[in-house]
This record gives sequence, structure tokens and C-alpha cells, in this order.
Amino acid sequence: MQPPRHALSIIVPVYNEEENVLPMAREVSEAMKGVGRPYELVFVDDASTDGTWRKIEEAQKSFPHVRGLRHARNAGQSAALWTGISATSSPILATLDGDLQNDPADIPRLLPYIEQADFVCGVRAKRHDSFVRRTSSKIARWARKSALKVDFSDTGCAMRVFKRSALNGVFPFNGFHRFLPVLVHSAGASTREVPVNHRPRVAGVSKYGIWNRLGRGIYDLIALNWFQKRRLRPIQFTELGKKM
Repeated sequence: MQPPRHALSIIVPVYNEEENVLPMAREVSEAMKGVGRPYELVFVDDASTDGTWRKIEEAQKSFPHVRGLRHARNAGQSAALWTGISATSSPILATLDGDLQNDPADIPRLLPYIEQADFVCGVRAKRHDSFVRRTSSKIARWARKSALKVDFSDTGCAMRVFKRSALNGVFPFNGFHRFLPVLVHSAGASTREVPVNHRPRVAGVSKYGIWNRLGRGIYDLIALNWFQKRRLRPIQFTELGKKM
């Protein structure tokens, strides 16, 4: 197996975000100056119906670190994230949303925490979201804590930096991006939460509403609760003829 070309892959799922692609590429390029790690910025276009793919092509011409992946059909944010993970080989991964509400300048700030934990989660301390989104997140956090017996401040924050090895034992499903910190924690990876910047959306349109944010999240929670109770976890064992 060939060693990875990059030490870090920054994965950005996008759907109808044509106005945000070039600004994202510029901000990431600026943020990563002086970091000292070879990296790639991977846009995963989830079959956008606007000019998102054209803008990714433009970004690739202007910024040598940019890669573009395009879904043949719209499959959702989780599928786009998993495509980015599967199509890269870097030992360290970073993720953020394509709407520029996450601040790319937080990536180099979170990277040092990888020495302390396998999975570093951003926490939006001062959120610039609508009342519906903030309220939905609070309800979802309460539901997660009640059902899964583990508490993360902000699993909805897409700003994350983590070791690829933290994904061992994690499987993809539609909606898994909302539960990724819970999944890696339950699989035995060490986690840490770090406050990050959060900005108001200035271009494009939010893809979230009551049903696809709160309703579907709780629906997924029921399934995840079932899985967590039945997950096979590592068990210590001894082998005949071998000393521990």
C-alpha cells in the first residue's frame, strides 16, 4: 500500500453552495499557511443542482491543494462525508460544513489537541443560528444523553479534527455525521471538546428544517440506541501457551 501523500485531508461536503466554494478555498489556504503539514482540501459535491461543481473546478485551478469529488446522485451529508473519508488516505482528517459558518482558522488551532485525544470536537460557544436550530440542538442533546448515557456539548458542530484510526469500528449510515463523536467514543477512541468560532451564514440557503434536523435526528437516535446496546466490544483474552 502506498503511503499517503498528505498528512491531513480537510473534507467539506457541499450541496448547492456555489457562492461559498471559492471563499472556502481561499480561507483554508490562508489558515494553513505555516502549519507545516502537507494537506488537501476535498470538496464532495452531493449532486448539486446549481454551479457548485463549476466553482470547485475553478478552485482547483487557483489552489493546488483542492480536490473535487462529485456524487452521481444526491445522497445526503453523511454519504458525502463518507465518500471524502473513503477517497482519502491521510492519517489525520478534518471536517467542516460548506456554508462558511465554521471558521477554517480553527483547523490549525485544533490540530495540536490530536496529541491529547484521538478525536477533537469543536463546540460552537456563541452560535449564530436561528431559534429553531438552537432549540432543536438543545432537545437533541437532552435526548442523546438520556438514551445513550453519554454527553457531548455539540455533536452538530461539523468542525472536527481526528485520527483516521478513531474511525475503527464506525460504520456509515444516513445520519451518522450527527453522531460521530458518540460512535467513536463508544468504539473506544479518546475524545476532547474544544470551543470554536461560529459565524452567521452570508451566502446560500440553509438545508435544515424541523423534520430533517430534529425529527430525523431523534428517529436515528432510536436506531443508534438499539445498536449501542448490542454492539460487540473488545474483550480481554488469553491464548493457550502464551504469556501475557
